[in-house]
Amino acid sequence: MARIPDAFIDDLLARTDIVEVINLRVPLKRQGKEYAARCPFHDERSASFTVSPTKQFYHCFGCGAHGTAISFLMNYDRLEFLDAVEELAKRVGMEVPRDASPRGQDNDSRDLYAALDAAAKFFQRQLAHSDKARAYLDGRGVDGPIREQFAIGYAPEGFNALKDALGTDERRMKLLDRAGLFSKNDSGRVYDKFRDRVMFPIHDRRGRVIAFGGRVLEKDDGPKYLNSPETALFHKGRELYGLWQARQANQKLERLIVVEGYMDVVSLFQFGVTQAVATLGTATTPDHAELLFRNAPDVYFCFDGDAAGQRAGWRALESVLPRMRDGRQAFFLFLPDGEDPDTIVRHEGAEAFDARLRQATPLSQFFFDELSKEVNLSTLDGRARLAERARPLLAQIPDGAFGDLMRQRLTEVTGVGAQASTPTRPAGTTRRRDDGHNRPSLVRSIIVRLLHQPALALEVEPPYAFSGLRLAGVELLIELLGIVQARPDISTGALLEHFNEREEQAALQKLAMQELPGEEAHWRAELLDAVAQLGRQTLQQRLDELQKKQREIGLDEADKYELRALLQARLG
Repeated sequence: MARIPDAFIDDLLARTDIVEVINLRVPLKRQGKEYAARCPFHDERSASFTVSPTKQFYHCFGCGAHGTAISFLMNYDRLEFLDAVEELAKRVGMEVPRDASPRGQDNDSRDLYAALDAAAKFFQRQLAHSDKARAYLDGRGVDGPIREQFAIGYAPEGFNALKDALGTDERRMKLLDRAGLFSKNDSGRVYDKFRDRVMFPIHDRRGRVIAFGGRVLEKDDGPKYLNSPETALFHKGRELYGLWQARQANQKLERLIVVEGYMDVVSLFQFGVTQAVATLGTATTPDHAELLFRNAPDVYFCFDGDAAGQRAGWRALESVLPRMRDGRQAFFLFLPDGEDPDTIVRHEGAEAFDARLRQATPLSQFFFDELSKEVNLSTLDGRARLAERARPLLAQIPDGAFGDLMRQRLTEVTGVGAQASTPTRPAGTTRRRDDGHNRPSLVRSIIVRLLHQPALALEVEPPYAFSGLRLAGVELLIELLGIVQARPDISTGALLEHFNEREEQAALQKLAMQELPGEEAHWRAELLDAVAQLGRQTLQQRLDELQKKQREIGLDEADKYELRALLQARLG
C-alpha cells in the first residue's frame, strides 16, 4: 500500500476546516471557543461531542471517540484511510502524491481489479444461460433485483470455460491465476477453480470485486462452499461478505447482523433485513470486530444453537471484547437445531426474525453464562475459579463504564473483585505519598502545553539536557519534541494522529482536552521554566550517581573532573 508522506497529511489537515467537515454531517452549536453536538457514534441525550477549530480535532467525553477530520470521515462515512484523505484533498484542491508507491504497484492492482471484474461479469452472463442455476435461485426465492444487487452469477461446468473466455494471452492468464481463479493439478495443468457453482462476488469497501465464493447446486458435488484463496487483494480475515451492499442499502447503519453463509445474507436482504454480513469461512477475527464496530454501534452474532455454534460465539466474543468501548453493544442469537437465518426468515418472516434479535443474549450475559459452565458457584472454590477465568478477559476491555460494570458484576457473582484488593488502612491513618505520584509532574505539564500549542516545541532546541533523566514520560516528551522539530507547522490533531493505534494515544487525547489555567501568553515561559527544572533534575541525578560511586568504590580522574564541573554548574 502506498504510504502518503507525513508532510502532505500535515498540510492537508492544516488546510481543512474540521468544523465545516463535521457540520455538514452533524449540526454543531458554538460553545465558547469550541463547538458541540450529540455524539454521532453513540446514543446520548446531552451534547458531549466537542470539536476544536484551533486544535483541529474532535472528542466525545461519553464514548471516547476522537480524532482528526480524516478519522471522522473514516468512522462516520465509513471510508478507508486513503479514501478519506482523497475526499479531504478534493475539498481543498490538493492532489494526493502518488510517487510514494513502489513503481508499478498501482497499475498492478488496477489490472487485478479489472481481471476480477471481468470474471464477475462473465459469471453473470453465464447465469442468464443456465436454466439449472436460475432454477436453483428461484427455488431459494432469490429474485432478479437481489441477484443484480449482489452480482450473483454462475460458473459453468467443464474445466476451461473461464480460461477460454478471458485467458486470451499469457499476461491475462497470469493475472487470472494471481486473482485466485485457477487451480493446477500435479501434472501442471491449469484449469478453472470454480465449476458448476452459483457464484457470489465478494466486494471490498469501495465496491470492487476482490474474490468469489461458489456454492454447489447439488449436495454431493464437493464442498458446499468454495472460496477464493488469499491473494494480494483478498484476506478473508479482514473482509465481510455483504458489507458493501449493507452500506449502500442503509444511509446509517444502526446494527450489523453477522451470519455464517452467503445465502443467509442474500435471503435476509430478500426479506428486507438489509444489515446482514457474513464472515468468509473463518471465525470472527479481531479485524472483523474492528470493521463491524467501525460501521455500526450494535453487532448481532447469529449462529446455530449446537456446540459448534456456541464455540463460534465464544470466539466472536473474544475478538470483540477488547473493542467494547462505551456506546458499543454486542449480542448473541443462537438458533434452534437444524435452522439457519435463511430458513428462519423464509418460514417466519422478517418481523419474527427481528423479534428473535430483540431477545438476543447481551455480551455480558453470554460472557458470564459461558464462564460459569461446569463451575459450582455455591462453593468458594467454584467462585474463585470463575474469578480467575474472568480476570484476564475483563482486563482487555477499554476503560469506561462497560468495563467498570463488568467488573462490578464479577464481584456480585463471586464476591471477589476483578483486581487484587488492597489492605484496609486503620482508622485515623493517612495515605503515604507514593514516589511523588501525587505531586504535579513537570513532564506532564510540558506535554500538555505542547499538545495545546505544538509550535512551543521549537523553543526547546536539541540536544535536550534532560534526555538522560530517568523519569516517567521523558521518552514520550522527547518524541513529541522531535516530531514538531521535523514538522514545524503540525497541528494538535495531526500530532495526535501520529500516535494513532499506539497505547499512548488515549492519554495524550485526555491531556489535549484539559483546560490550561492562566493565560495563553504565559505558556511559553511556563514551558521553558519546566524544561529548565528538568535540566536541573538531570544534573542532580548525575551528581547522586557520582557521589554514590565515590562512597562505594571511589572515582577516577575523569569522574572527579565531571563531579567538580557538575557542582560548579549547580552553584552557577
